[in-house]
Amino acid sequence: MKKLRIAEQLTQQLEQMITSGHFTLGERLPAERALAEQFGVSRPSLRESIQTLISRGLLVSKPGGGTFVENDTPQASVPCSSPLVELFRENPEYRFDVLEIRHALEGNAAWYAALRATDDDKANIRDCFERMIQRHGNADPMDEARADADFHLAIVEASHNLVLLHVMKNLFELLQNSISHNLDKLYTIPRVFDPLKNQHRELMEAVLASDPERARKAAQEHLAFVEDSLKSIDADEARKVRSLRHLTLLGR
Repeated sequence: MKKLRIAEQLTQQLEQMITSGHFTLGERLPAERALAEQFGVSRPSLRESIQTLISRGLLVSKPGGGTFVENDTPQASVPCSSPLVELFRENPEYRFDVLEIRHALEGNAAWYAALRATDDDKANIRDCFERMIQRHGNADPMDEARADADFHLAIVEASHNLVLLHVMKNLFELLQNSISHNLDKLYTIPRVFDPLKNQHRELMEAVLASDPERARKAAQEHLAFVEDSLKSIDADEARKVRSLRHLTLLGR
């Protein structure tokens, strides 16, 4: 009973250290002996705690490589065949509901990222930004859309809020898997791409500069621009459809 109680206490301590960002996503835990000495517990108790956290999806053991903080949150993504995804497929305008939620969440994520980002987080954000820029002009514009999502999720990861990261991953998956209609056009229209690139750079630099208010403002202004651009693209598409319909009627 004493061993179980110690293991449970240790599990709670380790879990709190992971969720608070003391151990970052993808970080390797100290060696078993060092970690047991740090907490003043036996190695069997430590192993029991680690196994519990592995079963919860917070840690992952790599044979011969040690134990790492899971670099992804446990997946409970919206299934591609779910009624919600089908609703979005049939009604693409619902993507604006997703953008509204992103407004509420990503501004706060950028704020906390600016406060909490580690050197590794900042390096990851830079790498994601560069990959996103490099993907511009690819044959498949959705490659760039996915790189865009990776960039934003890198910032959410830097907030060290696992609940927020989990929610944002599902939102991006829903957006990309079910309503790619018009999303790719954001990256093929020069008048849209150039401001997007500048906004992403400003968001990145605000987080790297550890300026939370600037980061939140950059995230919110970027999402407002994306929403306005998608609405403009929708209006252009609707005009083309009306024009084509009119020409077809005249041809009769």
